Amino acid sequence: MRYTIRDMRSAESPLLEDFLYEAIFLPEGTAPPPKSILNEEALRVYIREFGSQPGDVCLMAEAGGQAVGAVWARIMDDYGHVDDETPSLAISLYPAYRGRGIGTNLLEHMLTRLRQGGYKQVSLSVQKANPAANLYRRMGFEIFRGTEEEWIMVRRL
Repeated sequence: MRYTIRDMRSAESPLLEDFLYEAIFLPEGTAPPPKSILNEEALRVYIREFGSQPGDVCLMAEAGGQAVGAVWARIMDDYGHVDDETPSLAISLYPAYRGRGIGTNLLEHMLTRLRQGGYKQVSLSVQKANPAANLYRRMGFEIFRGTEEEWIMVRRL
């Protein structure tokens, strides 16, 4: 599959709502939540006025002229928060584009971008049952702390 990784265009910021919804992990057999779940403050923090804060960065995977995946990071008090100097990361792909290495490529590009931006580390939150946790481990993320259901993971840059 041919695709490119590029910076998000300002006009594409509304797409982050779609990608945030796609990032919600659903264990097998679980019905998807209503889209209105994105109105909850715990999720709005990921996308509200994205691009307006220093350090907001988003990369898109584009295939066939459309965005098919996104990875974005910002300093925020979210599920993956570790401190006020560490950006938290979110990543998702539309289902038809998963399992093709695009997420790994997006993540590699984001780690490079954050390192070039002078950040020392990046964090994220992932449910233990989410297969993406294996990707994060392969990419050098380590468990920072956890609960019964999820881990906060950190990757040194």
